[in-house]
Amino acid sequence: MGSLLLYLGVALAAVYVGWGLVLLFLQPRLLYRPVRDISFTPADLDLDFEDVTFNASDGVALNGWYVPAAKSRFTILFCHGNGGNIMHRLDTINLFHNLGLSCFIFDYRGYGKSAGRPTEVGTYRDAEAAYEWLTRAKRVPAEQIVLFGRSLGGSVAANLACRVEARALVIESAFTSYPDIGAKFYPYLPVRLFACFKYNTLAYVSKVRCPILIMHSRDDELVPFEFGTRLFEAAQEPRQFVEIFGGHNDGFLLSSDIYKDAWIKWLDFLKTYRREHAAHMAS
Repeated sequence: MGSLLLYLGVALAAVYVGWGLVLLFLQPRLLYRPVRDISFTPADLDLDFEDVTFNASDGVALNGWYVPAAKSRFTILFCHGNGGNIMHRLDTINLFHNLGLSCFIFDYRGYGKSAGRPTEVGTYRDAEAAYEWLTRAKRVPAEQIVLFGRSLGGSVAANLACRVEARALVIESAFTSYPDIGAKFYPYLPVRLFACFKYNTLAYVSKVRCPILIMHSRDDELVPFEFGTRLFEAAQEPRQFVEIFGGHNDGFLLSSDIYKDAWIKWLDFLKTYRREHAAHMAS
């Protein structure tokens, strides 16, 4: 009996260690899930757009779409999530356009038509390169740029907001950090000791000086609602939190009325906040 228990213990330990090693070495594949093929463009929604190629600071060629809106007061710099590519965000691009917002969405390295392979540092560089293209090639003033990140893109956008000037930061369905989300999925493994990525959104948000809007669904099956509230608590004023409903990938669609209303109110706030802040600084 003792030998059997010992054998079972050793077998379970071997399975535990083996599974841990599999997760350790598969982390990049589990985190980054790019799709190369782009079958649809904004033209399929009758939207005018520019198909843009630009380079990151390390020379990697990146691809994006610039979708202008007539008489737009703000331009969205869109950092998307970890799966698919810019094609899979056409619903959101169309929503922004209907709100009168111009939008520049780009693919991280390794996604869509962008060259290279995705890395954490690479995604940060890619977002910065997109910002540089928007401010230099299109001459969009920083005060008209709203940084927007969904899911993984929330961490990328928050990191960028720490390093550049922008009118505001909007984070949707984002996690507090990569180790935090890993620990939620695999609480029985020492994820924090072996995490290959940081994506410390919580730390980035605490350093951001522009207004912050955070949106999260209580129904999110991938990123717990508490992560959104923790990000909000870490953010400095002025800050707002909007609760939507629906799953991680379809919340903005299922709660479309709440979602659109939140954006409209946020944009109205940004218009007035600029004037109030300038008046306060002058007094």
